[in-house]
Amino acid sequence: MPDPRLLNRTMFWRIVRRMLAANRSRLLVLLLALGAGAAITAALLNLQVDAKRRLTTEFRAFGANIVIAPRDVAGAVSRTLEESAHRQVPSDLEGQQVSVLSILYVAADVSVSDSRNPVHIVVAGEQGDLSAEIFDKKQANEVPALSTFADKPACWAGVRVADRLHVRPPTVLTLRSDGREEACRLDYVRSTGGPEDDQILVPLDLAQRLAALPGRISVLQIAAPGTPAAIEAYIANLQKRLPDADVRPIRQFTEAEGKIYNRISGLLTATVVLVLVLTALCVMAGMTNAAMERKNDVGLMKAIGGATRRVMRIFLAEAAVLGLIGGVLGAAAGILLSIWLGQGVFGVAARPRLIVYPVSVVLTIIVAIAGALPLRRLASIRPASVFRGEA
Repeated sequence: MPDPRLLNRTMFWRIVRRMLAANRSRLLVLLLALGAGAAITAALLNLQVDAKRRLTTEFRAFGANIVIAPRDVAGAVSRTLEESAHRQVPSDLEGQQVSVLSILYVAADVSVSDSRNPVHIVVAGEQGDLSAEIFDKKQANEVPALSTFADKPACWAGVRVADRLHVRPPTVLTLRSDGREEACRLDYVRSTGGPEDDQILVPLDLAQRLAALPGRISVLQIAAPGTPAAIEAYIANLQKRLPDADVRPIRQFTEAEGKIYNRISGLLTATVVLVLVLTALCVMAGMTNAAMERKNDVGLMKAIGGATRRVMRIFLAEAAVLGLIGGVLGAAAGILLSIWLGQGVFGVAARPRLIVYPVSVVLTIIVAIAGALPLRRLASIRPASVFRGEA
């Protein structure tokens, strides 16, 4: 003997299929509304999730967002840090690589080879990851040259320094400070639009010899990726590791990044909510029309013994199926839409986030079921009234 529960379940879904196929024009309109809502929701959610990584990438293009400097001491003559402080900096933050750059600044007289007309210039000795330099790497312009003085250490010059010295690579520069002298080969002239244009960049050990400060540095610059909260926690950790140093964030980077992300996130969230509300209203309008058309069907179901709760389940199942189909198709289109929008907004295509797809589908199903609320009016229908033509 067949299981009654299995027969009931089979009959339940057969009725749902018949209802879906009863009015295909209305079905198409509801699917379009749900699909469009799911597409926009998925696109905006994917952009919102991807915005944090994109903003972090954009702001890291400007270099360091944390600086470690010697702590201010009254009457200090030489304010430098131990070079070993570099090794105290954690190399990753939330699984992402942290860039660290050690710098020693030296005031020196620079001339071309043995020229007697030196120019007083700041020489920056650097060691580490140059991505932690503070300027917009996208706007930097470097003019390379072939190295023809292989016996000399390489150095770079800012564009204004090169103009003052009237030099272009390749050439040899002589650096002098307090009777000490070093030489380097000029390999690059770069333009950053910042103070680096007035400096010469040399290897750290060369600057230490020139300043007679072995094992010392002026500052550590750190480019740490992550949210403002994660960076604050990272700074607190650095302060514990380096109690004798002054660890401080570059506020205009970290605060601007946080504010921009919060505004973008808030705007996208509000837009998603608005889209879902509008989608629910569209579904509600379609379901209201369906409720008016199905009074006779509901009256017949109740007359042959169908419970009100079971009848309502049929209509809610219809709405859920519409939401599932519209969500699956719309969310897929929305992910592709977000890639195009990311290219237009950030200049780089947004990376598809897998979590966005199921979330968008579930939200669409919820909206479809919420839009079926007008069908509650069917619960009050009395079979006798329907058959007499009063309902």
